[in-house]
Amino acid sequence: MEEKLILVDENDNVIGTSNKLEVHQKGLLHRAFSILIFNTKGELLIQKRAVEKYHSKGLWSNTCCSHPIEGENEQNTINKKLKQEMGIVTEVQFAYHFIYKIELDNGLIENELDKVYIGEYEGEIKANPLEVSDFKWIGLELLRKEMASRPRDYTHWFKIIVNEHLEDFNFASSNSKF
Repeated sequence: MEEKLILVDENDNVIGTSNKLEVHQKGLLHRAFSILIFNTKGELLIQKRAVEKYHSKGLWSNTCCSHPIEGENEQNTINKKLKQEMGIVTEVQFAYHFIYKIELDNGLIENELDKVYIGEYEGEIKANPLEVSDFKWIGLELLRKEMASRPRDYTHWFKIIVNEHLEDFNFASSNSKF
């Protein structure tokens, strides 16, 4: 059975469902989530998307991202995807959401209400090679410098998160619990 993505209006009211490819071909506004996992040093775990991905392949991005699906509890989907992509089990908390729309290089359109979740993790990373080709921990200052010098190496939504929203949060506390 094909998973259906959740279509929403700009106020996050559900207006229907559709399959993933159709959503991205037509640029329909839908729910997505982005997970940011920090260590106790305040470094962010980022991943390089596998080259087999249907869009934004080979680009650096946030720790994990995906879509809530029809009929599944959103928190369960988040936990499942974080474990599936990075081999991580940790608590995450909702931080904020934003809407963006961008045409991708392969004729697809991202039009997402992206809910950002934040968590903390210390431990082994077991990245799934079907999802992730590389990963690293990086400080936010260095990330911003690298992103400014090589913006084409990063996903569109991740650049928005880093450049427009991260300054609202303090992640560098070793005692932090997001």
